[in-house]
Amino acid sequence: MLGVWLLLWGSVALGGRADTAFLHRAHDSSGHCTYSFTVASPVEAACPEAAGGVPELRAELAALAARLSRLESRERGMGGSGPRGAEPGVARDPQQVALTARLEAARVPLSRSQMCPATVGGGTGLLTKASAFWGAAARHGAPPKAAGAGRAVRGAGSALAHAVPHLAAAPRWEPQPLAYQELQSERTEVPVSRLLEETALGRPGKEDSAGCGQLVWVGEPVVFGRADSIAGKYGVWMKDPEPVPPFTRDNTWRVDTVGTEVRQLFQYEEAEQLARGYPAKVHILPRPLESTGAVIYRGGLFFQLRHSRSVARYDLRGETITAEREIPGAGYHGQYPYSWGGYTDIDLAVDETGLWVIYSTEKARGAIVLSKLDPETLEIRRTWDTNIRKRGVANSFLICGTLYTVSSYSAPNATINFAYDTATGTSRALSIPFENRFRYLSMLDYNPAERQLFAWDSFNMVTYPVRLSRA
Repeated sequence: MLGVWLLLWGSVALGGRADTAFLHRAHDSSGHCTYSFTVASPVEAACPEAAGGVPELRAELAALAARLSRLESRERGMGGSGPRGAEPGVARDPQQVALTARLEAARVPLSRSQMCPATVGGGTGLLTKASAFWGAAARHGAPPKAAGAGRAVRGAGSALAHAVPHLAAAPRWEPQPLAYQELQSERTEVPVSRLLEETALGRPGKEDSAGCGQLVWVGEPVVFGRADSIAGKYGVWMKDPEPVPPFTRDNTWRVDTVGTEVRQLFQYEEAEQLARGYPAKVHILPRPLESTGAVIYRGGLFFQLRHSRSVARYDLRGETITAEREIPGAGYHGQYPYSWGGYTDIDLAVDETGLWVIYSTEKARGAIVLSKLDPETLEIRRTWDTNIRKRGVANSFLICGTLYTVSSYSAPNATINFAYDTATGTSRALSIPFENRFRYLSMLDYNPAERQLFAWDSFNMVTYPVRLSRA
């Protein structure tokens, strides 16, 4: 009958419809002692899907009941009587009487979490309860048959936990009600470019980190910070690919370029500090700069002097201008800007090969002219004339000696549309997707150490991951 009692118990746990269940012992018409559960009130089921949601557990409980029945039959064949009531007129062992009294007085509160196998406790919690009860009876001197039943329950419970692995770690039953255990999930949206960084391709651009190649892919923009005043609608932000002590590659630099006297250069210890908006230092330039064409390289800020075709080098350590050079014939202050305007006539750039200046002249009739500069003296080392009209593109940058241009500064789905290779002196059309997320691209530069594009897009400072083909 212990098997029937346990099966009834499991049935209540799986399909119970009340907060509390009670154990009851009685004799049936044939004189057998039976155990059953009753519920206090017909309330709505705590776990409406439990009965049909765990067929494997039901099958295991049925198999357990059959096994216990066989164990009882075997014990009766060996002279045992099982957990029955005493025959009339037969003296009862005092310890058995005490055990029976305990069974009759037992009232077992079950919380919803115990009645539902999908929450805390589950099926093995009920088996642990039964095992603990009969084990306690054996420790208190109950007859051997009661202790044997306890061992049978414990053995069957172990078999069930082995057969249903997800129940094996269930906590032991405790006599107080248990609260619900709520499981929560979180979803994090990650830009596609970052997902690609974690794939077998590696971080875009690192496939050829040891050498140069042609640009084949530009990822989605990642926002690092945002300007909080109108002066930051246009601007330039940078990191030094070849820093000079005490500066490092973590140092970040920023200039808000809206205004007539732009002299402030903000220094940050790292990009995260830039995102918070608190500079470590503010440099006041001896002379104002013009537009968004500045770059940081080898411990210096290179920029176009306001209302001039000259470029200058500002030393970050000495905080003075150490070099100045006029770019012969270069247009300035709105003569040959990029398509968005902004006095972007002279644009400085850095790549793996050194320092460049991008501009146009009257002789070139508005086409882009490239010149390689000496970073210490700003002397022009060599010049290339292209057939790409400067006003026809939104911005440009260099990677491994190749000039790349962007088709639009405001279209959300722009492209990298032209490339000019200084090694061969030839240009070609491209169609590499490029996203203008905030619809006003005013600055775009490549950082060869980061292997990323740095951009200023309508108050927002963003980066773009890139990937190069093998050279």
